[in-house]
Amino acid sequence: MTTYVGERRTPRFGGLNPTYLSLEIRRTLRNRRTLFFILIMPAVFFLLFGLPQKGQTLDNGQQVTAYIMISLAVYGAMVATTSGGAMVAVERAQGWSRQLRLTPLRPVAYIATKVLSALVLGLAAVVVEFVVGFAAGVRMPAHVWLLAGLAAWLGSLVFAAFGLFIGYLVPAENVMQFLGPILAILAMFGGLFVPLEVLPHAFQEIAKWTPVYGIGTIARSSLTGDTVTVTEVANVVAWTLFFGLGAARLFRRDTARV
Repeated sequence: MTTYVGERRTPRFGGLNPTYLSLEIRRTLRNRRTLFFILIMPAVFFLLFGLPQKGQTLDNGQQVTAYIMISLAVYGAMVATTSGGAMVAVERAQGWSRQLRLTPLRPVAYIATKVLSALVLGLAAVVVEFVVGFAAGVRMPAHVWLLAGLAAWLGSLVFAAFGLFIGYLVPAENVMQFLGPILAILAMFGGLFVPLEVLPHAFQEIAKWTPVYGIGTIARSSLTGDTVTVTEVANVVAWTLFFGLGAARLFRRDTARV
């Protein structure tokens, strides 16, 4: 008697589907410590450092508090997406990478799911920051709210890739301790905590090479009226590709050992 074994088929889209994505998002949102740092802390920073600037205006007449709010929305989104992406370090420590080798889930689908769930956290961080800012008296034209919010959110894709990259690079027990200071330094040199104009010229030049610079400048451009340059767009694209390709390579190396 001959037994025929059906061919194992790769699932559609490599295994990326709404059910898997929704489970990943719900699992991410259950981490209360992560939610505190990405939703509460940036809002507290705004209340501490933004409200004292109330009544002051930029050269174009827009509120200084709006400038600070957008900068902190970018910071909240970058912390959120980095944290979401870096969760792979915990999964590696738990042996989840080994389990993935037994499933038809493709590497690109796994990474895409991680990035999308991280972007959900980033969107939540931007929305909370904007709600707090509006409640505190920030007023901007409707198109500025929309464009600044979209830039802060979509630009955080850079840090979703960054989180994945670091998550595959360092052990789980060290990942958040490693990332916290790095994100704070990047935010400072990228002009999120203080305007770049107040920093020494050498720091201003260094800032242009950081992954925060492009996102922050683009997010604030609709408020300040500055023209987005090719350099700023190239900054975002280049860092996204660098971290994204690096994360994909580390993922293949990681799963190849199991």
